[in-house]
Amino acid sequence: MRVLVTGGAGFIGSAVVRHLVLEKRYEVLNVDKLTYAGTQTSLQAVGGAPNYRFLRADICDGETLSRTLADFKPDRIMHLAAESHVDRSINGAQAFIGTNVVGTFTLLECARAYWSGLEGERRQAFRFLHVSTDEVYGSLGEEGLFSETTAYDPSSPYSASKAASDHLVKAWERTYGLPVVVSNCSNNYGPYHFPEKLIPLMILNAMEGKPLPVYGNGAQVRDWLYVEDHARALDIIAERGRVGETYNVGGRNERRNIDVVTRICGLMDGLRPRARPYGELITHVADRPGHDTRYAIDARKLETELGWRAEETFDTGIEKTVRWYLDNEWWWRPLRERYAGARLGLPGSQPQTGL
Repeated sequence: MRVLVTGGAGFIGSAVVRHLVLEKRYEVLNVDKLTYAGTQTSLQAVGGAPNYRFLRADICDGETLSRTLADFKPDRIMHLAAESHVDRSINGAQAFIGTNVVGTFTLLECARAYWSGLEGERRQAFRFLHVSTDEVYGSLGEEGLFSETTAYDPSSPYSASKAASDHLVKAWERTYGLPVVVSNCSNNYGPYHFPEKLIPLMILNAMEGKPLPVYGNGAQVRDWLYVEDHARALDIIAERGRVGETYNVGGRNERRNIDVVTRICGLMDGLRPRARPYGELITHVADRPGHDTRYAIDARKLETELGWRAEETFDTGIEKTVRWYLDNEWWWRPLRERYAGARLGLPGSQPQTGL
């Protein structure tokens, strides 16, 4: 099995690459632009593997993509390359439209041309998996779950760009017959997560005795999914998912943001005690514009059709995550020096540069 993964140096992408290379023993080509959030240190475990290759390239570069597909001859494409941070999309939406919309369009066209040239069983077996987010569905009230038929209602430039890319992928299947599958996941967490996101930011700020900024009252609810569970799900969806279908991936682990931060503080109190409780570092700050109230995924389609189950509960996964950051300063310290946790996403503020 030969798999081309886009965005394989990012958080979720690197987990997918490690799973495919080390567990499945597939031939993997990782195509990544290496923006600020992509780092090859997340792939140290596969760096010397004979079934792993890396290509630094932009998915908006159609000429390079076409040449790469012709040379590598993948059986599957797993498309994870994306700008993904909501706050950064508020500061500077152009990069999100460029990568998430134009880049997906470019990749689709290159994949369509490549697939059209395949014959027989290889043409029948080829799959294009597009990895997306539950944020395309907007916000839930206190009850209910996002299903695969929930209407799209994106709230941020990031989620709007992902919604656009989802629609492009589905249209390429309906118009051209390209064999695509789409996944929409809940909030991921785990090792190798870039420090701007909630969980790694709270862990690292706590380690350094810095304030733990919580938006608003912290009552926003997210469904948390351990990244290695997600990587397994994506492999299963790419292998057995029905063409043209969407599969939602969730961990059945709803938590309020404030409860997530409080749980991290409790773990830090036990694993790296200090004179005063870490909870005293929690600071409430002005809420994010358009902050969705609640996300929750109904993953029954994935569970019943394809037999996937999340192996980690939030309690087991968050302890593993905190321990990993405590034990792996070699990975996060260089990234922390480039991004020290400054607030992003304020209306009218300018995007950070030099990252």
